[in-house]
Amino acid sequence: MSVVGHRNLTRTLLHRSPLPPLANDDDKEARGRVLVIGGSLLVPGAILLAGTAALRAGAGKLQMATIRSAALSLGLAVPESLVFALPQTRTGNIAGKRAASKLSRYAAAANAVLVGPGMACGRSVHQLIAALVAQLGNTATLVLDGAAAIALREDEQLLKRLSGRAVLTPHAGEIASLTGLDKRHVEKHASVIAQQVAAKFGATVVLKGAPSWIAEPGGGLFRFAGGSVGLGTSGSGDALAGIVAGLAARGAMPTTAALWGVWAHATSGALLARRIGKVGFLARELLVDVPAVLAR
Repeated sequence: MSVVGHRNLTRTLLHRSPLPPLANDDDKEARGRVLVIGGSLLVPGAILLAGTAALRAGAGKLQMATIRSAALSLGLAVPESLVFALPQTRTGNIAGKRAASKLSRYAAAANAVLVGPGMACGRSVHQLIAALVAQLGNTATLVLDGAAAIALREDEQLLKRLSGRAVLTPHAGEIASLTGLDKRHVEKHASVIAQQVAAKFGATVVLKGAPSWIAEPGGGLFRFAGGSVGLGTSGSGDALAGIVAGLAARGAMPTTAALWGVWAHATSGALLARRIGKVGFLARELLVDVPAVLAR
């Protein structure tokens, strides 16, 4: 296996792929609406991290959907967001098929939809994503993290109708579950496998690791080695997915949102590492620096 023509993710590269400009008179509608779907009885807080990250990335309006038993607490914890309750299973997970009908009007109006933070794997996740793909607007971006990315193994063609308007943000273990490959094999051949998954599912893939690889469905490949050991902490992936979704809601194309998201996430981690230490900072602490990092 060999890597075909990758580029390094640097500030220079980002300057060549800028985020959509902001005007002083832009209101929250101009910066886009992001819908975050996730959470479960065991991991109710992951969606809080992802939703907050989307706002820190500059999205104008945040809406979050989670299991019925966690919705009220989430709404109190994130007063900036509209929060609505979804049907849940006996095991405390989102009931995919029943939840889909409640999401239709919110998904249709969103500029970016993120699915996955805090969700458990299962067939209901695939049912939910399938419904969302049909509900999304013609320019909206779908971001799939964790269990939502793994759910694509049920249907390799599911994202094709989005014509590339999708981003997957898995780590090596999740790619292994998606593809059936051994995790060690994925880690050894991460660049090539990222390209293969991007082409197979028709989505930009952020394969998180050291280094991280960002692959486009058309074959483009980017390498980022600027992460730090402290980023390997609970909730860090939820924060990254939220940043990517927030940038997509602002109008960034999928690969642009992925590249800027990876860089902003890692740069915020580097700033924290200098202030606090290499390890021990929390995923939610990453988010405070994101606006300033992006403003640079």
